[in-house]
Amino acid sequence: MTVAKRRWLMKSEPSVFSIDDLARVKRTSWDSVRNYQARNLLRDDVKVGDEVLFYHSSADPAGVAGVARIARAAYPDPSQFDKKSEYFDPKAARDAPPWVVVDVEFVRKLPRVVTLAELKANPALAEMVVTKRGSRLSVQPVTAAEFAAVLAMT
Repeated sequence: MTVAKRRWLMKSEPSVFSIDDLARVKRTSWDSVRNYQARNLLRDDVKVGDEVLFYHSSADPAGVAGVARIARAAYPDPSQFDKKSEYFDPKAARDAPPWVVVDVEFVRKLPRVVTLAELKANPALAEMVVTKRGSRLSVQPVTAAEFAAVLAMT
């Protein structure tokens, strides 16, 4: 049985890790997720081969800056066990770790950032999670049509 490829929008602050950083390192873990809904998506739904819209958040302008691909499915986030990490979780048990990471790999940088304002102005993206008021999840599902519409905007 073949599982259909899914698409995601994953947010990162460019001052922490940008599309240019991913282009330089080629592949990295998507770590430090500490929201249960986002964690559940990473753990249960994100699969190897899925496509990712790499979104720069807390930026001017905020928006989609590139494309990545899931290179490794969920595995325990090592930072939850590292007492020196700001993401250390004293409740995390090694036999049942609550926090996971996935690995992402660089596909391409977009010719320009497709801004949040542009996403919100596009009627084809009216139902896209990132365009919804109060949408703060760092990992969000994206439909195939939404993914294509964003890329067409570049």
